[in-house]
Amino acid sequence: MKKIGELKFWTTGVDEISRSLDDLSVLYEFFEAGEAEEADVTAQYDVTLSLIEQLETKNMLRLEEDKLGAALKINSGAGGTESQDWAEMLFRMYSHWAERQGYKTAVTNLQNGDEAGIKTVSLQIEGDYAFGYLKGENGVHRLVRVSPYNAQGKRMTSFASVAVVPLVDDSIEIDVNPADITWDTFRSSGAGGQNVNKVETGVRLHYTYHDPDSGSEEEIIIENTESRSQFGNKDNAIRLLKSQLYEKELDRRRRAQNKIEAGKKKIEWGSQIRSYVFDDRRVKDHRTNFQTSNVQAVMDGGIDGFIKAYLMEFGGS
Repeated sequence: MKKIGELKFWTTGVDEISRSLDDLSVLYEFFEAGEAEEADVTAQYDVTLSLIEQLETKNMLRLEEDKLGAALKINSGAGGTESQDWAEMLFRMYSHWAERQGYKTAVTNLQNGDEAGIKTVSLQIEGDYAFGYLKGENGVHRLVRVSPYNAQGKRMTSFASVAVVPLVDDSIEIDVNPADITWDTFRSSGAGGQNVNKVETGVRLHYTYHDPDSGSEEEIIIENTESRSQFGNKDNAIRLLKSQLYEKELDRRRRAQNKIEAGKKKIEWGSQIRSYVFDDRRVKDHRTNFQTSNVQAVMDGGIDGFIKAYLMEFGGS
């Protein structure tokens, strides 16, 4: 039934485009006969183009992991309050984008900044193809603005890093060795009911990851404070661990299959992918050169143009 549902998306999409094209053709004939306004034709053209572009973008999401939800983590960079404020702005941007898509979101961990903003936040985004759409957001995001936290009113540059991994579901089996897991518990902070700050509901998972290729070890640490139940937080921490392990396995497959073509910039942790220059009213992606002057719309979650540009250039393979 799931496969049928996926196929129905394409047949429905093609039918919608076909009907929209027929309407556009009829409207244009009316316009030529002087029975319709040019604005009506333009509006129908925009609708048709939008439908085609939506299907075209979705066609770039062909990888196994693209259809999954996403686990997104934002860390503020060096720069104190300014970079922590920037991290919170990015958190708001992605939250608004997810809301527009009709996705369900949950904050699994959040550490507030010293004066304002946030130091780090982890966000689960549940919904079909959330990872596919957001995978191009991996990397460092750069903000340039006149900082409200600078007494001299100087122009400042701040950085925040975004990491996105696929959120595994029950259809994906990931082996986790319980012997490699240790737990810490702590008292959660912030909203969450009468148990907050009274019982240790927050959990911190430590997992020793053994790289099957190099044999090296890496410690993965995951904190979860979403639930008022310690058991609930442990269950979700395990799910987030499986998501990270799944991403590592996918990365191994990509390297083994040599899918990253020479000449294409590899998108990985630490690479600066996008600049948000508030003074010049410009947001530019350095990989695709897609840019817009509507900074406020972007910060309100309007990042679909950047997502499409990335997928059309790097997706589908």
